[in-house]
Amino acid sequence: MLSRLAWLALEVKYLDRARSFYEETLELSPIADRDAELVFGAGETDLVLRRPTDVPRGGLHTHYAFSIPGAEYDEWWDRLEDQGYELEEAQFGPARSLYLYDPDGNCVELGQQDVAGPGIDGIFEVVLEVEDLDRSEAFYAALGFETVDAGDDRTRVRMNGPMALELWEPHLGIADARGGVHVDLGFETSEPTAALEAVSDDVSQVDRVDDEQVVVRDPDGHVLTFRI
Repeated sequence: MLSRLAWLALEVKYLDRARSFYEETLELSPIADRDAELVFGAGETDLVLRRPTDVPRGGLHTHYAFSIPGAEYDEWWDRLEDQGYELEEAQFGPARSLYLYDPDGNCVELGQQDVAGPGIDGIFEVVLEVEDLDRSEAFYAALGFETVDAGDDRTRVRMNGPMALELWEPHLGIADARGGVHVDLGFETSEPTAALEAVSDDVSQVDRVDDEQVVVRDPDGHVLTFRI
């Protein structure tokens, strides 16, 4: 139903400080610069950095993951460590991921993926904080996400769709990461109204409906846009 993650929006306090981290440290290229918003290209997904001047706000303390080519991992580790970042590492099968924090407290993961690069080439995971795991899992399943893993203590589930979606009840994960609150996600789909119909009984709010775009709030207030 949902074919691609079009954007992930994060809330930042100071755009200049955030720009320095994402442009200079992570080597992303800005593609739009507006008064209260800065947009970077990350492969096929836009990373939007947004000051809290209006709604929808971007996500707070959001854990998410960038894709990097596997062969670049050691180079990224050495360069970030040399810049003084405190890094953590996790192994997922044959793939490694490193973790660091941006200036606004978002936990940024750089993980080995099958991407061309060079450098960051996509967002492959986003973590949302939810109040009721069963409710949120059912909500996203209706949008076509499929559960592939669940934590032993049933505080998290991992679902596959246009990207990996992790739903966490409040807790600390790897590198003390937290799921994001009021995260703004944009998805491409051939039928925005069909996506709305799939979850219409469970959204907390509908903000916009037209032929090309639908904007809703999920049960925990995360903003979801379905667009052609």
